[in-house]
Amino acid sequence: MKYVFYVLGILVLTLGITFTIQSDLGTSPFDALLVGLFINLGLTVGSWEVIIALLLIGCNSILKRQKPEFLGLVTAFITGIGIDLWLYLLHNFLSPEFWLGKAICFALGLVLIGLGTAIYLQTNFAPIPVDRLTLIIQEIMKKSIFFSRTLIYIVFLVMAIIFNGPIGIGTLLTVCLGGLILNYFMPLTKRFIDRYTLNKNERC
Repeated sequence: MKYVFYVLGILVLTLGITFTIQSDLGTSPFDALLVGLFINLGLTVGSWEVIIALLLIGCNSILKRQKPEFLGLVTAFITGIGIDLWLYLLHNFLSPEFWLGKAICFALGLVLIGLGTAIYLQTNFAPIPVDRLTLIIQEIMKKSIFFSRTLIYIVFLVMAIIFNGPIGIGTLLTVCLGGLILNYFMPLTKRFIDRYTLNKNERC
C-alpha cells in the first residue's frame, strides 16, 4: 500500500507542477529552472528533472557524508515522466487567457504540489533529491521545513533568473507559501496514511 501512496503523491505533485506552468504566472524556482533549461538548451522539462536530480544526489551525498542515494533517481525519473505526460495531455486544454483563470490555475497547482509532495514523502521511499535536500537542511540546521524549503527556493530562483525561466508573481508566491503549504500538509497526510494503514492491518 505504501507504493500506491508513493505513486499517487507523485501524480498529484506533477499535476500541480503542470498547472503552475500552464498558468503563465510563474512557477516554483526549481520548475522555472527546468523550463528555462528546456527553452534554452532543448530536451524536455522532465529530462532536466532527471539531470538536475543526478547533480543533487551528489550534493546530498556530500552534505550527509554517505553513499549517493541513487534510488532517488527512480522518483526523479517517474516525476519527469509525469510532468511531460501531464503537459502533453493538458497543453491544449489548460491554457487560461484571463487573469482570474490564471490565478485559479496557479493556486490549484500550488496546493496540489504541496499535497502531492507531502503524500509521497510520508512513504519514506526514495524522495526526489530536491525534497531530500529539504529534509537534510532541516536536519542539519535544525529548522522547520518551511525554512529549509524557502532557502532552497531562493537558490534555485537565482539560477532560474540566469536561464530566463518563467519567473513571475507566481514564483514569488511559491517562495513565500510553498514551504508553508508543505508544512501544513505533512502532519495531515501522516495522520491519514497512518490511520489508513492501521485500519487495513486490523481488517487483515
